[in-house]
Amino acid sequence: MNNSETIIKIAKKTIETESAAIGNLAHLLDGDFTLTVNSILNSKGRVVISGIGKSAIIATKIVATLNSTGTPAIFMHAADAIHGDLGTVQDNDIVICISKSGNTPEIKMLVPLIKRGKNLLIGMTGNTESFLAQHADHILNTYVEKEACPNNLAPTTSTTAQLVMGDALAICLLELKGFSSKDFAKYHPGGSLGKRLYLTVNDIVQTNMKPQVDVATDVRQVIVEISEKMLGVTAVINDGKLVGVVTDGDIRRMLNKYENINGLKAEDIMSANPKTIETDKLAITALERMQENEISQLLAVKNGAYKGIVHLHNLINEGII
Repeated sequence: MNNSETIIKIAKKTIETESAAIGNLAHLLDGDFTLTVNSILNSKGRVVISGIGKSAIIATKIVATLNSTGTPAIFMHAADAIHGDLGTVQDNDIVICISKSGNTPEIKMLVPLIKRGKNLLIGMTGNTESFLAQHADHILNTYVEKEACPNNLAPTTSTTAQLVMGDALAICLLELKGFSSKDFAKYHPGGSLGKRLYLTVNDIVQTNMKPQVDVATDVRQVIVEISEKMLGVTAVINDGKLVGVVTDGDIRRMLNKYENINGLKAEDIMSANPKTIETDKLAITALERMQENEISQLLAVKNGAYKGIVHLHNLINEGII
């Protein structure tokens, strides 16, 4: 077997091992999972998630997912907690401790301290006979038969199971809270995902130049307007109303059709009834219309009045595509 075949074989085995473990997680869900979701849903505090080693890394990701989907959460490292950071936990908080074995020294020290504070304690562990499981109010069972590591040592399958259980928890809370796409945008204002949910055509138009000519404008000046405004297009206006559009393509077709362009006006080469979009529409809607019509720009209007151009390049620059 050559090197390439060996690599693919190992990778497939890793994926298949972890996939089987994740599939089994669905069978481990029980009443404790339901009680955990409802407890967090009805809580007036935050979710404090703690762990040690690789489980601590997974805990930080679950915290991030919860925060971004409307459930206030904070990370507390198990080792730091027993050396002063236990003050992170407030009266109404719910604590989730993540540990594959549930028997690490840090967990054994931390659990009694949390229980002393009378906070609800959730144990996410693959060992339901462990110290953590025995003292937790509810258990999220993340048992895996074996790690993907051939020595069954490096946390691989077990941490994937923890991550998936955290996602299941977050999505249950999201749906039960009725967390909407608008809520998501509120928590992701700077990302491309958020922009798809809140960035409007007006936001884009305001940053672009506004090319426009009159129906009687000489075609040479039309070319100058298109070139200077650098959007590959200009609106054509008649008595203050939008009546057409001239694009780079219209200019090329004109040059192919006419040997002499003297006397030609914008109205002679424009396309009537241009594709438009209202300024209050989402930028993602503009993209969808461009794709439907196989064009690279739309004329933005507000109550029929021309306001500017939204170009495909704007959407690319904003990360919408």
